[in-house]
Amino acid sequence: MVADSKTERSERAEVSAVPLYQQVMDDLKGEIARGVYAAGSRIPSEMELAKSYGVGRVTVRRAIEELSRAGYLNRQQGRGTFVCAPKLKRKIRQKGDVQSFTEGCAANDMVPGARLVSRTVVAATHEDAAFFGVEPGCELIVVERVRTADGIPVMLENNAFVLADHPYLQTLADKDLTDNSIFALVAEHSGRAPLKSDPCTVEIALADAQAAPLLEVPVGEPLFYMEAYFTDAGGRSLLLGRQKIVGSRYVFDI
Repeated sequence: MVADSKTERSERAEVSAVPLYQQVMDDLKGEIARGVYAAGSRIPSEMELAKSYGVGRVTVRRAIEELSRAGYLNRQQGRGTFVCAPKLKRKIRQKGDVQSFTEGCAANDMVPGARLVSRTVVAATHEDAAFFGVEPGCELIVVERVRTADGIPVMLENNAFVLADHPYLQTLADKDLTDNSIFALVAEHSGRAPLKSDPCTVEIALADAQAAPLLEVPVGEPLFYMEAYFTDAGGRSLLLGRQKIVGSRYVFDI
């Protein structure tokens, strides 16, 4: 529609049974998909779009509101309306099958990344100890990282391992835990790779003061909270993963 003349748009609108705001919506989605409006760029103002499409500002505003709710656009007070980055889609396979973050990015033609936040040795709780088959209080090492897709923060991951089984996680250089798959790293150093994730639960949480700046979202932003218990090919407990995922940047494909 953008390339059409005002007269052509008006004529099409008059004969179409599709509501005007829906026509504007569909056209803007097409422009975003084709890269006319790139991720992070600001789209024209309501007034400019109304003039371009030959419709009223109320129609344009409705289209923008719907696209914002659908995750295509982000309206920022006093700054304008910006195109959101594409969402990372994660395929939910049959029960227990594992798809790593790196695999998910590859399937979406995105570049995976990781920023190390911390490495902490903690005492295993009764629940965690039961999963790992160790005594409560046993030392676990928790590796916390921000995972990015095309440079945009998508999740804050905390992966816990039995320290005695994975001492290398305490001594590896920070750079070795940056922009690498934790699954591949563990497989390389221990010969064990995550094969199954069962149980795996997902619930809704809100970004707190610790997670919000790391994920570059406001405090209170809705997140997915995922907890997954990973075992290896021999059925032995390998790692416990807890992830806080930005809901507006992530899609579960079930």
